Amino acid sequence: MKAAKRTAPATVIAPAPLRRTVLLVVPDPAEQAELAAILLHDGYEIIEALTGADALELCLARAPDIVLADRALPDMSGLSLCAAFRRTERQSHGYFVLISSDGSDAEMQAGLREGVDDILTKPVAPMALRARLAAGERLLRIEEELNASNAQLRSAMERLSQTQAAMERDLREARKLQQGLVRERVGRFGMAEVSLLLRPSGHIGGDLVGFFPITDQRIGLFALDVSGHGVTAALLTAQLSVHLSGSPDQNVALRGAQSGADAVTPGGLAHFFNTMMLEEMNTDSYFTMIYGDLNHRTGKLRMVQAGHPHPVLQRADGSIQRLGKGGMPVGVLERPVFDEFTVRMKPGDRLLITSDGITEASAPNGRLLGDDGIEAIMRTNAFLGGVAFLESMAWSVSEYCRGERLDDMSALLLEMRADGP
Repeated sequence: MKAAKRTAPATVIAPAPLRRTVLLVVPDPAEQAELAAILLHDGYEIIEALTGADALELCLARAPDIVLADRALPDMSGLSLCAAFRRTERQSHGYFVLISSDGSDAEMQAGLREGVDDILTKPVAPMALRARLAAGERLLRIEEELNASNAQLRSAMERLSQTQAAMERDLREARKLQQGLVRERVGRFGMAEVSLLLRPSGHIGGDLVGFFPITDQRIGLFALDVSGHGVTAALLTAQLSVHLSGSPDQNVALRGAQSGADAVTPGGLAHFFNTMMLEEMNTDSYFTMIYGDLNHRTGKLRMVQAGHPHPVLQRADGSIQRLGKGGMPVGVLERPVFDEFTVRMKPGDRLLITSDGITEASAPNGRLLGDDGIEAIMRTNAFLGGVAFLESMAWSVSEYCRGERLDDMSALLLEMRADGP
């Protein structure tokens, strides 16, 4: 094995800064010296070998950028050397040029099969050598730039993965906090029993359901659905939950009751939120709402519908009717029209309020569950009540859309018990 470095002749112009390492494998000393002089002049660092075995050892030890190898070596062919070179573990491709006295197409095809990048025909002309080296330089430079770009991409992807993992942890915690907004899932008030369901489609969502006592005879019931998904919807939902919490000093609907007057009417509450959205919040979001004021002793229920899906009333005899005319969403127009109505609940009746994540659940064929689907679920599950009914409904919706649920799912079930006080 020979790994000596040649020095440029005195008459040769000083070389440019070294760019690449070239392994020169030529058994003819005169030819090797001629090629080495050209390489040194062009600024390459040269290592030399006379046999294929020595060349392979240098490839492992020095990992040359370019290999110039003669077709006929003492111990193996240049093609065999190229094949062995390609099998070595390298961080880069390595440019292999075969020096051959045969420039035929057959020789070129044989070289390509073994991994040769280019062929120089003997006798080697300096211009031809420089042209092959220039081609190799371009290929190696492109490879280096690609590797650098890939390294930057891998680094960026790793940072992105770490950021996403942190976001996932934060969103999981945010979901726990959002689920905590619904403090009680079941409430019993005289003959009335209220049950709640809240299932975000992702980590966090924009749905909210709840209830709170107004007086010893009345309770407030609400269902909200903020437009959009994610953090923005969740933050607005959290703020609205404060305005509808059970705390009298924060609950907007109870402000009138604090001063001795009556609580805010359902329609008045919708208009309050509409003004708040337009004047106090710098956001493009809006929300739909159902709010009801129930006297659980008399069964009188005053309600407002603001763009939310129709409440569905199932009487004790099994008959079903949809309530309300729709109304406008909250936070869209300065002078909205909300739908206000009153219904009388009797023992054995129940009222179901759902978000559009249920009514607009889509089957694989694109068909929506719709109001007809909700009515079918209510009839099918007539023997169930409370949380058991809501869980069965949630399962039916998931089955209907084959688990591909794209929107939050929430519901409020109001039941008038015949066994109440």
